[in-house]
Amino acid sequence: MTSVGLVVNPVAGLGGRVGLGGTDGPDRARTALALGARPLAGARAAAALGELAARTGGPARRGLRVVTAAGALGAGAVAAAGLTEQVVYAAAAGRDTSAADTVAAARAVVAEGVDLLLFAGGDGTARDLLGALGGTPCPVLGVPTGVKMHSAVFAVSPRAAGEVAAAWLARTGGVRLRDAEVMDRDEDALVEGRVTSRLFGWLPVPDVPVRVQQRKTGSGAAAPDAVAGIAAEVAERVGEGLLALGPGSTTRAVAAVLGADVSLTGVDVLALRPGRPPRVVARDAAEDALLALGPDWVALSPIGGQGFLLGRGNQQISPRVLRAAGGRERLLVLCTETKLAALGGRPLLLDTGDDALDAELSGHLPVITGRRRTSLYRLAG
Repeated sequence: MTSVGLVVNPVAGLGGRVGLGGTDGPDRARTALALGARPLAGARAAAALGELAARTGGPARRGLRVVTAAGALGAGAVAAAGLTEQVVYAAAAGRDTSAADTVAAARAVVAEGVDLLLFAGGDGTARDLLGALGGTPCPVLGVPTGVKMHSAVFAVSPRAAGEVAAAWLARTGGVRLRDAEVMDRDEDALVEGRVTSRLFGWLPVPDVPVRVQQRKTGSGAAAPDAVAGIAAEVAERVGEGLLALGPGSTTRAVAAVLGADVSLTGVDVLALRPGRPPRVVARDAAEDALLALGPDWVALSPIGGQGFLLGRGNQQISPRVLRAAGGRERLLVLCTETKLAALGGRPLLLDTGDDALDAELSGHLPVITGRRRTSLYRLAG
């Protein structure tokens, strides 16, 4: 009988839409819930399992065993996908789940001899699993549900996770394992104004290059003339209006050239006026604040190495925000030619959680690389 394990971190990603970043630790998760955040990890895990079930039909599906933990730690997602679970761990009643539950659940699931361990979470969850498995050769694959996800152990989307899991379990297409990096944001560097990642170790992951994401890499300092050209192009296109500016070193450098000091990891809103410095209308804005302000344009830069444009670190710019701003026609993609070339032709990636929007945005879109310079580049959901 083919078996797959599942462990869900139920608070992973809670901070994204409300602008809190990651949710490591119970206090931040409670704060996110108090701000109106809704848990997404279980639904995204269920989407991965649903894709796995769809690709594992007939007798093979009847022979699929899903080993998991009770309730929100996994069993709920298994039931939502229409599969039958075997529960091997339950958190103590009357308290919030914690990283210790993730570790205990993963150990209990792997002890059952599963062929693949799926986990739904972010970089913090990946680090927990790295400590829990301690060299155990069980293959793992992350269902992306966190905020940052700099690690290379995640599929590019929940459905891609189901696709990769099905290929691995069926042993088709020559899928092999590779040691993938477990990364997390370097908080010390962030204090110094730099977004970099630290390497914590490796986990064995099925190697499907198109469907499993790359690790985040640093892009280096962009050439001042390239940034100045991008800034001038943005100012001309927006004219007078509100611009929602996504996180990252490229967008921050562009804002600085325009005359605004913005956050490095948050979403800010600038009021642009021809011939005058922009005014920061909102800093570290959450989804509800963006909806209330109603930006006229959204400007984003892809993550270095990974190529993600939406769905990693900028969940505040939700499908509702993008549609309210005008969708594809009001989306400005900012990227230096050097950073774009480093992708080696791989597409820019979308994981908004809304399949219809990902389909609308997919295809070739102009990327602003300098003053009156654009490159048509492919976006893929």
